[in-house]
Amino acid sequence: MDNVNDPDLVLDSDGVCNHCHNFEKAVAKLPSEERAQREFEALTSRIKTEGKTKKYDCLIGVSGGVDSTYLAHVAKKAGLRTLLVHCDNGWNSELAVQNIQNICKYTGFDLYTLVLDWEEFKDIQLSFFKAHVVDLELPYDYALTVTMYKAALKHNVSYVLTGHNVATEGTYLPKSWRHNKMDILNIKDIHRRHGQRKMKTFPYYSFFRQKFFLDRRLKYVNLLNFVGYNKDEVKQFIQKEMGWRDYGGKHYENVFTRFYQGYILNEKFHIDKRQFHLSVLVQSGQLTREAALEEFKKPAYEEKQMRTDRDFVIKKLNFSEVSFSEYIKASARSHYEYDSIDKYWNFYFSLIKKLKVLLFWKR
Repeated sequence: MDNVNDPDLVLDSDGVCNHCHNFEKAVAKLPSEERAQREFEALTSRIKTEGKTKKYDCLIGVSGGVDSTYLAHVAKKAGLRTLLVHCDNGWNSELAVQNIQNICKYTGFDLYTLVLDWEEFKDIQLSFFKAHVVDLELPYDYALTVTMYKAALKHNVSYVLTGHNVATEGTYLPKSWRHNKMDILNIKDIHRRHGQRKMKTFPYYSFFRQKFFLDRRLKYVNLLNFVGYNKDEVKQFIQKEMGWRDYGGKHYENVFTRFYQGYILNEKFHIDKRQFHLSVLVQSGQLTREAALEEFKKPAYEEKQMRTDRDFVIKKLNFSEVSFSEYIKASARSHYEYDSIDKYWNFYFSLIKKLKVLLFWKR
């Protein structure tokens, strides 16, 4: 990592960066192998007990990627009655669709899919292009989360199993690479200023419903942190046992995500997410630093595939070659030039702090 692609990078007196420190703190909180097994069994037992009167014990958001595929296997092995949830934004690769079908076939789990209105979602995506903000995936990531919320509410499910794990994903990506994934105000303001169509069917919840209802009801569980997660071994397993097929890169099962991470982030925002992803594998001992550096020398993805994806994305979003080239060359803008839910969070925390001070003073 460096200050070019991460302006917020901080090095200590030994030259160790804040990401390494965050990773070490996260690893220190993980249970030992022996304790992890006990906690895994206790946790899955509790999930089953709380869900015994319901159709499903928990749900998993699936994309056809490595983490969610293996997570579905872990849930099946643990005997959890799981609902798989998928949000289709019109950019799924055929490989991703096949991988999801194979997950269902292997596990026997039910699948709930929400298909976003393409013309409406395309207009939202285009408004983010016109805004020149870095997190072009924000609308989809938000829609997927809300889709899981809605599925959980519909089936009275309390537990959401996530594929996030410290071993292969570390903690958080640099702040300059992303935005708050639950910032519906940012999405709505960017779309209001730059969109052409009304947002009629896009799934969303208000800040107050998120905070005082959904966030209190749903319990997120990073189940892969309890099972000893090695990326290469997992890939070999799901390929052999679940018919999973590799798509070439992290989150590359989605055509737009592949092009966004492999081309747009590099060319427009000078960000290569492989720096972070490979660094985490080095830190977790799954890859040597030398091997990671060799891997990083390779292109973000194969040249022929990039050209095919570029033509496809440009055509599907109704860009011309000239307008897309102008977009890439234009300067990036901050998400905070638009309305943001952060101001509501700041107000909320400020109010809570004042109330605590007031209650303490009255005592």
